[in-house]
Amino acid sequence: MPNKTILIVLPNRDFDPSEVAISWQLLRGAGHRVRFATADAQVAVGDPLMLTGEGLDPWARLPGLRRLKLLGLLLRARRGARDAYKHMLDDAEFRQPLAYPQLQVADFDGLLLPGGHWSRGMRAYLESQSLQTFVGAFFASNKPLAAICHGVLLAARSPGADGRSALYGRKTTALTWAMEKSAWDLTRFYGRFWDPDYYRTYLEAPGEPAGYMSVQAEVSRALASPADFLDVPADAPQRLRKTSGLHRDSPSDSRPAWVVCDGNYVSARWPGDVHTFAQRFIELLG
Repeated sequence: MPNKTILIVLPNRDFDPSEVAISWQLLRGAGHRVRFATADAQVAVGDPLMLTGEGLDPWARLPGLRRLKLLGLLLRARRGARDAYKHMLDDAEFRQPLAYPQLQVADFDGLLLPGGHWSRGMRAYLESQSLQTFVGAFFASNKPLAAICHGVLLAARSPGADGRSALYGRKTTALTWAMEKSAWDLTRFYGRFWDPDYYRTYLEAPGEPAGYMSVQAEVSRALASPADFLDVPADAPQRLRKTSGLHRDSPSDSRPAWVVCDGNYVSARWPGDVHTFAQRFIELLG
């Protein structure tokens, strides 16, 4: 029999395949049942650019050159994540998601909030009031909860019982502005020039400072103190490996990862943290 029942909530489209599929794979490997939910109980689809890498390089719109990848190889999901995604597509639970309005905290032992960034699909997920209400109630239950990348932004927007963010008074990390801007600059200046803001879910309005609508900035505004947003310290071992964006963790190497635990809540920044992130969540589940 499965040990615990875990829920992964998804946008209908454009979720990050690494953050979802690796987490699913490790949770299932630990003996847990994993269920899914989307806005309308339709089967979700991962971000195709992150799956294939096709469409990220500047020549991708030229006939015959779409499959030639350089930037696409750097940014797309790694082979292990792509393989896990293929297996997840055949999973019966993935093929029969629940709808956000159906969700009841009592039905689940843990909740995982993944990310993504392409605004086509992610905004509906991040802005769903029914989902925000459910996430806030799940935090109030003190059951184990995990959030990574833009999933932390969903958590920050979810209301606690006092009306403040469910993350108010907690320590967290999320996609940092340095990492978000680095990938944004790569894609808009050296890659997908016809869609330069692919890597930004929200853009600053005129008069707002650079990064004001970044994940880090919005999450930080929801916290009791900006100091509760934890990035890799300057003196951390393996700091360059953790912050360069060139290294990702693996089942046997957690050195590139940066994961923050605060009670029954665990958070991480990006797909490069996902193996360590999922393992810490499994530890919280007991």
